[in-house]
Amino acid sequence: MSEITPDVVAQHGLSEEEYAHVLHALGREPNLVELGIFSVMWSEHCSYKSSRLHLKKLPTEAPWVICGPGENAGVIDIGDGQAAIFKMESHNHPSYIEPYQGAATGVGGILRDVFTMGARPVANMNALRFGRPDHPKMKSLVKGVVAGIGGYGNCVGVPTVGGETNFHPAYDGNILVNAMTVGVADTDKIFYCAATGLGNPIVYVGSKTGRDGIHGATMASADFGEDSEEKRPTVQVGDPFTEKLLIEACLELMATDAIVAIQDMGAAGLTSSSVEMASKGGAGIRLNMNQVPCREEGMTPYEMMLSESQERMLMVLKPGKEAMAEAIFRKWELDFAVIGEVTDTGHMVLEWNGEVVCDIPLGPLADEAPLYDRPHLSLAEYKAWAKVAPLGDLPESTDLAADLLKLMACPDLASRRWIWEQYDSQVGADTLQKSGGDAAVVRVHGHKKALAISTDCTPRYCYADPYEGGKQAVAETYRNISAVGAKPLAITNCLNFANPQRPEIMAQIVEALRGMGDACRALDYPIVSGNVSLYNESKATGGGSAILPTPAIGGVGLMDDHEAMATIAFKAADQDIVVIGYNYDQLGQSLYLREIHGREDGDPPVVDLELERTLGEAIRGLIDTGTVTAVHDVSDGGLLVAIAEMALAGSIGAELDGMNAGLAFGEAQSRYVVTLPDAGALEGLDLPLMLIGRTGGDALEVNGKPIALSALREASESFFRDWMEG
Repeated sequence: MSEITPDVVAQHGLSEEEYAHVLHALGREPNLVELGIFSVMWSEHCSYKSSRLHLKKLPTEAPWVICGPGENAGVIDIGDGQAAIFKMESHNHPSYIEPYQGAATGVGGILRDVFTMGARPVANMNALRFGRPDHPKMKSLVKGVVAGIGGYGNCVGVPTVGGETNFHPAYDGNILVNAMTVGVADTDKIFYCAATGLGNPIVYVGSKTGRDGIHGATMASADFGEDSEEKRPTVQVGDPFTEKLLIEACLELMATDAIVAIQDMGAAGLTSSSVEMASKGGAGIRLNMNQVPCREEGMTPYEMMLSESQERMLMVLKPGKEAMAEAIFRKWELDFAVIGEVTDTGHMVLEWNGEVVCDIPLGPLADEAPLYDRPHLSLAEYKAWAKVAPLGDLPESTDLAADLLKLMACPDLASRRWIWEQYDSQVGADTLQKSGGDAAVVRVHGHKKALAISTDCTPRYCYADPYEGGKQAVAETYRNISAVGAKPLAITNCLNFANPQRPEIMAQIVEALRGMGDACRALDYPIVSGNVSLYNESKATGGGSAILPTPAIGGVGLMDDHEAMATIAFKAADQDIVVIGYNYDQLGQSLYLREIHGREDGDPPVVDLELERTLGEAIRGLIDTGTVTAVHDVSDGGLLVAIAEMALAGSIGAELDGMNAGLAFGEAQSRYVVTLPDAGALEGLDLPLMLIGRTGGDALEVNGKPIALSALREASESFFRDWMEG
């Protein structure tokens, strides 16, 4: 075996202090297999060593939470003996290097996290961030990522029902691809990963192990240098047809009583799955590496343990169930091999060709992994560092109509039709609302109830004020889910940040988490699962550019009767248009400011969490009673953009009066636009209300100036069409 030199240690991403910790844990020098295992288990991607301290402060419990963070995915009770199981994860670095496979395997990995726990996946979502559209690589990155998400989801037969896409120069050298899956399971058939039972067989199922993805977790825990193109071999390759077989085989075996524990092989592959299962169960594990199904000749234990080949699972079975389980997996044309057993040693022991090639105590690998309280700036110090200019005076808009057309055509607001038409959103026949509305809605098969799902984050807010940005990301999902008539129940997250060893970046992490935690507590909206992706910055773009802080939130809510669901489209002419919420003139960090005036100035809008909750409950009540005919939350672009989207969705115009730039384009939070036959029906409510106009015609008339809906639609559709065809 190779000699362990300081260079070899450094190549494995371990600091001198961490390597000293390895020597202490083992009481000797590790061999290469052991070093590789420590390397991936102590990577940021697997150990959360820079964020664990702060993640522990988040609220994770509620009466409806069945399982919070720490398992493959979060689990919430949705009644009738059923649970929703969901999680969001990043596949950022692989998607920049190899966009199609990076995005596809991101979808595959998050699907496995959900069906590992016994759920049939019912919906996929995503949250994507790209750099400048005129960046030389960006068009091919967008095309590859969207094709990868669609290609995998469509083939595996799970609908992709929504998501979000932003553009900003901060993502030029490091795009973000965050994938979310929601599944449904019976509450008495949920599977966990804790390996128990001395002598119980450990079984490998799925695809064979290859050399793809070796060091994937380590790569995901480092920033990009100039050599990112050379890292292509660390990107996994996905096969959605095998994944579909794996889903069906696992669910078939789960219908029996054979499984003690089950874990997918995700980041760090066989290493993390076996370590997590043994450490969660307080057990030990012994694996015979000669039994691992390999698809390439001469693979070593080091390569087998660090491979991130896709579509693989690890299980602990009850003794005597091996033959039955094998018959199921062979029927589905999948590999099946007994590769080891559960022990009581508290160690991970690997044997190969009759020799022990690894013997590591599990404690240091998992629960005792390094934990850092990294130095960070205070919020005030951070704001001084960020140097966001105060808002200052703005010239009054002379032509709101022209401003609106320009905004509707900008990359962040333009129609995403080009993206979502590549996704099969209807497979399974339960999708009730897909991309283009406030939240995706998927019926729970065979029931009147439905799940509402939204992914949200406004990175420009998070950069200007990470605390308010963290609050807003949570509140935005709460608002989107409420806007379709569902009660928000819980969130998952994907926390994308740059290098945590920089105190200003660590400040972004700490403050965003503080804001998220405050919002979750105020809204009774706990965090049940998540993922942290750090070192999202690139030296390749010159100057060590960091991404904007992007704590993406995925929210899930429940509606009892999907027939009461609201949508954003205007339903008829001659209805009143009412804004519910306070119309503060908040142009700081608005898209209007950036797209019309070329400035990214000012404080982001503040979220009043008490008001957010009050208005959310009120909106759900109005939808439930059928009082309102259309509902849309006000977010990016402000009030006039929200109304334009409602008009386009219903192909019905509107007449609006009393508009100025602050009211039209300010991004004050906690606001909804509703339509109803007569605004008088709202008068008895103790809510901030503003009658803003009336529906009708084939134009949006603003202060007496009409904009044809056809011109608005052309502006909205033009960006992706012209960019992709140009």
